[in-house]
Amino acid sequence: MKIDLTDTTASKINKALVQGRRSIGTPAVGVVLTMVIVTDEENAYDATKAAQEASREHPSRTLVVIKRTARTPRDRQGNRLDAEIRIGADAGTGETVILRLHGEVGRHADSVVLPLLLPDAPVVVWWPVDAPDEPAKDPLGALAARRITDAYAVEDPIAALAARAGSYAPGDTDLAWTRLTPWRSMLAAALDQAHADVVSAAVESEAENPSAELLARWLGARLGVPVERVTTAGPVITAVRLGTVNGEIRIDRPDGPLATLSLPGQPERTLALKVRSTAELIAEELRRLDADEMYAVALHGDASGSTATKESVPDA
Repeated sequence: MKIDLTDTTASKINKALVQGRRSIGTPAVGVVLTMVIVTDEENAYDATKAAQEASREHPSRTLVVIKRTARTPRDRQGNRLDAEIRIGADAGTGETVILRLHGEVGRHADSVVLPLLLPDAPVVVWWPVDAPDEPAKDPLGALAARRITDAYAVEDPIAALAARAGSYAPGDTDLAWTRLTPWRSMLAAALDQAHADVVSAAVESEAENPSAELLARWLGARLGVPVERVTTAGPVITAVRLGTVNGEIRIDRPDGPLATLSLPGQPERTLALKVRSTAELIAEELRRLDADEMYAVALHGDASGSTATKESVPDA
């Protein structure tokens, strides 16, 4: 079911949500959290779709906040709130409300969102693009237990990570870090099998890859060794090498969803290591809403002090 409201209020939206649930025969609210997506028109469709897919694992009320910019000074003086409400099959397993804020009301998005939050349920705010410099101090971010940004969506991701480190607060996280979960799991399993101290490390990836930067910082902080950053043709992270006294541990993923794991004295083995969709990343983030301490370690870690970055682009 879809309900369109023009020049409306938060009170009318809440009433429409109740009426919509009754119309489809589910008057009770069967969701566990509120997901607030702050985005623009260009990215709203993809972000909403990802959230709806993630809601199949985490039923949620999704509020999509789109601040519309008027083209003329006269239109910018006007205030209007439009809403598109989706319930039932049109909203995954929860409810979706797309809010379009026109004019001055866009400066007070928190006042619009606050009455629509589910009582006694955690709030997660996700900025697919254009995240604030200090997410925890943003009016919408201040409402949330979890604040999700994405360093892939900025022009200078390494500078964005530096800014995130300076403004970090418990509850902050970034999808560039979430993308590393399979790599981190495989590296931890490999070290358990190798039974040897690590003396050096290297991360190979395309240039300016924020996930590779976080992985290098995490390895440097946890292993206490210099981490070399090697630039390749990509895509994304292509390999991680850990030097030990017994030989090299290597996970190599030059392309595609499969990687090769090499351990000293053992035959190579093939592992599944695909690039996950945004919906899968969001679903993972919603599984835990407490502070991500390892993200903080990676964000503040310094893998650059004694590393060397070099070009290693294969011949065409």
